[in-house]
Amino acid sequence: MVSLAKYTEEQLNTCSKEMLITILLSMQDQMAQLNQNFEKLLEQLADAKNHRYGRSSEKLSVIDGQLTLDMIFNEAEALTETLYVVEPTEEQVLPKKKAKRSGKRDADLKGLPEELITHTISEEKLTGIFGPNGWKQLPDEIYKRVRVQPAVYTVEVHHVAVYAGKDNQTIVKADRPKSLLRNSIVTSSLGASIMNAKYTNGLPLYRISQEFQRNDIHISRQVMANWMIQLADRYLGIVYDRLHEQLLKYHVLQADETPVKVSKDGRPANSNSYMWVYRTGKYYKNTPIILYDYQKTRSHEHPEKFLKGFEGLVVTDAHSAYGKLDREHKELSFSACWSHARRRYAEALKAMPKDQKGQASETIAHQALTRIAAIYHLDNELSDLKPDERKERRQLTIKPLVEAYFAWIKEVRQRGTLLSGKTLAGIDYSLNHEKALRMFLEDGEVPLDNNATEGALRSFCLHKHAWKLIDTIDGARSSAIIYSITETAKANRLNPFRYLEFLLEELKEHQDDTDRSFIDELLPWSAKLPEICRVK
Repeated sequence: MVSLAKYTEEQLNTCSKEMLITILLSMQDQMAQLNQNFEKLLEQLADAKNHRYGRSSEKLSVIDGQLTLDMIFNEAEALTETLYVVEPTEEQVLPKKKAKRSGKRDADLKGLPEELITHTISEEKLTGIFGPNGWKQLPDEIYKRVRVQPAVYTVEVHHVAVYAGKDNQTIVKADRPKSLLRNSIVTSSLGASIMNAKYTNGLPLYRISQEFQRNDIHISRQVMANWMIQLADRYLGIVYDRLHEQLLKYHVLQADETPVKVSKDGRPANSNSYMWVYRTGKYYKNTPIILYDYQKTRSHEHPEKFLKGFEGLVVTDAHSAYGKLDREHKELSFSACWSHARRRYAEALKAMPKDQKGQASETIAHQALTRIAAIYHLDNELSDLKPDERKERRQLTIKPLVEAYFAWIKEVRQRGTLLSGKTLAGIDYSLNHEKALRMFLEDGEVPLDNNATEGALRSFCLHKHAWKLIDTIDGARSSAIIYSITETAKANRLNPFRYLEFLLEELKEHQDDTDRSFIDELLPWSAKLPEICRVK
């Protein structure tokens, strides 16, 4: 904060004309600095209010899905070189009213079990209407309704036959199936249902316990927490490890992290721990893998350990931990996220006073957003291409836009234009990470941003607001394993409950095996998964 010098009346009376002019000019500079600091404070306050109460969307205005690109370049010929104009068809200009598609309901309900329910009229009533033998039956009118049967709980009562020899003391018992946990009532279906409720649907254990009690089943949340830890450690952990091995074989990965509270981790209350997430690149759509990794801190040591053996490129935000890895490990390279590059500009526009919103299009922030929107628009059109084709098209159509964006922000920065705090932060972010922001142009497998990873974290971030904190470190690690299984299952279009039930049932039978080759048949993309696991 700038402080204004204080002069007494006597001091001012004795000052020369030159001294008074100097004092006045100095005070003007100080007042200008104060005004600038005050405007930044107002912007920060508006931004904080918007984060708490405002909408999260950062989209610019669009017309029929086509971004307005009038502010990208001053030269018209530059626009014509980088954009494609496609003539609309007659159907696009004058769309006809869509006819109702027949058979959609049957398609939606395909695969569900059916129960035939017939509705008839008694022969006596038909005789009263038509007379004796005065009618014939036509094809039935058929309609469908869906009935839901709430969860049904069944207690398995196992009787193990016991035999003894008549002429000796030999006793023989019939074989009994293996149990998930010794002397525990938990079954594969029960364990999977609790995992699905907590890690797919975000219900805290105390609410799951309450729902059990409403069905006259008394299972405490402490017991369920113990089950989750043991099942994750004993069974699902080996699937997690196999997925980790597979993940490191890809060329492009994406990473991010989010804070989480763990109440009993040996540190003061409210200390932040972190749930890191790693996933295969956005363009690997056939076998996506999403893995969570719980750690106490945000140190570079954690991704360094997790990525040991990986040789390729990682898409991340600008966290310093990744920068350190980039400098120290030649086998790793890092690409920055354009979504983060545009975020500060969007925040600058959102923080503008209402009476100035009409001039938003004239701001540096809006111009920056429009330029970045053009880059996104063209890159989205390449999403279905093969990596080599995508790289070639990026070099041809998108690289000129990237070159123009960086040339423009360097000019704005050098010009010394009075900028809001957020706009200046956006420009400096792009300049500080220019090399990493350009990486996507050189590799067709690299996505433009890290939004896919943030999407993989979304379930966890939503759920943690429901259960607030994790009780223990063991609980945090088991949560990381189970979230990894459920999120990877969803990414591979599997039903998380059915897949968890299948895994627990199969892994139970292999709990004593030393040969782990069977695990490949249990992975989410395995052709040997039962059909009931797949989302149709």
